[in-house]
Amino acid sequence: MSTAVRPPDFARARRPPQVGKPGPARRRRRAPFTWAPDAAGALVGLGMGAVLALAVMSTSVGALRAPGGIATALGQLFGLAGTYLLLVMLLLIARFPWVEAAVGQDRLLHWHRRLGAWPIGLLVAHAILVTWGYAESARSGLGHQAWLFLRSYPDVLAAVVGLGLILVAGATSIRYARRRMRYETWWVVHLYTYLALALSFPHQLANGQSFVGHPLARAVWAVIWAATAGVVLVFRVLVPLGRSLYYGLRVVDVRDEAPGVVSIVCAGRRLERLAVSGGQFFQWRFLKRGMWWQAHPYSLSALPRPPYLRFTVKANGDHSAMLHRVPKGTRLFIEGPYGAFTPQVRRSDRLLLVGAGVGITPIRALLEDLPRGVTADVILRGTSHADLLFRPELDSLVSMRGGTVHQLVGSRHEVAADARALAELVPDIASRDVYICGPEGFNQEFLGAVRLLGLPERQVHHESFAF
Repeated sequence: MSTAVRPPDFARARRPPQVGKPGPARRRRRAPFTWAPDAAGALVGLGMGAVLALAVMSTSVGALRAPGGIATALGQLFGLAGTYLLLVMLLLIARFPWVEAAVGQDRLLHWHRRLGAWPIGLLVAHAILVTWGYAESARSGLGHQAWLFLRSYPDVLAAVVGLGLILVAGATSIRYARRRMRYETWWVVHLYTYLALALSFPHQLANGQSFVGHPLARAVWAVIWAATAGVVLVFRVLVPLGRSLYYGLRVVDVRDEAPGVVSIVCAGRRLERLAVSGGQFFQWRFLKRGMWWQAHPYSLSALPRPPYLRFTVKANGDHSAMLHRVPKGTRLFIEGPYGAFTPQVRRSDRLLLVGAGVGITPIRALLEDLPRGVTADVILRGTSHADLLFRPELDSLVSMRGGTVHQLVGSRHEVAADARALAELVPDIASRDVYICGPEGFNQEFLGAVRLLGLPERQVHHESFAF
């Protein structure tokens, strides 16, 4: 593929597509399966019930009455439940396409974080209760029993190391710690969660009361682990690898958009077959020294114009700050497209699109992807005019739809974005679908305002860039 041809002018607005007509240049993404999250939730619930039943059925009344029996039984129950919830956490971030397309990756990450404290607490309780129960049974001290576990029981030392890694990952997920860590550090720490699970699995089969002498239970538990590992391997590794090789993306241009903001234009093969919607993002991995080992999420800032793609990045960390120096010809490894912030989730033909800072990037691509007959107003929020990215492009796209671009420039104290201000800017906001994208604080402020105006949740769509 030659990269000598000058990339297209993405700033030139194109006519919106007709409803149901994908056009010759690009394959359109199908509507998400809205039933997929409910089906997945039902399967997770059934699985938890089966795990709890497994723990209960393997405990006899006589064992409960023995010294330390209740503590040991509770420890076994908590260990199984905590491990199962860890597997669920992995599935939440496994990029399972039907669930991710219907829910969105930011919401799945939110559920992943909310769930995180439970398996950690259950696994810590498991270690304490089982040690306590065995110590009571042997009439020995906790310290002696813990040392006996580490020295004499198969694979327990590896499991303790795994639990330590999980505790470290949990500590770095606390909001206070996460906000003070570089994304790169946080990402590497969380990779060790996979190692932690691998270290903990053997001791369960070797020592678990529910599995010793129960081959069917061992087989079922092994299948659950293998299925989880398979989903992660397929959708986090194999599918992205195949997609990256198929499209063969390379960097062909790097353009300054604003102070600290650059657009990367890349070219590839067969991009007309890439089913991506405006508003979605990819995980991008630049295959060059110092960058190849980490992937970062960046949104498309325009629809593909085969053989070209454009995405836009603000320098918020070490990785993004390096992008203005990325040499042309650098190969790209991609995961995605991801995100439910798309035209397919709208419920009406009247929209309000709201973007703040680099959150304007997916707004611009989403606006370009709306079918004919859909009208849209846009609100841009920034502390200065330089923060209002792609203003000429947005003006052109909005004018095609007879809408208006509103700008709110200044600090939160100087320029209000409350319910009263919104009602004045867009008097018919209650009849519109509202798309909101920006930093977490802005999103929460704006969501509060639209809820005060009485918009139902089904008409409000939002995406956050917080990791």
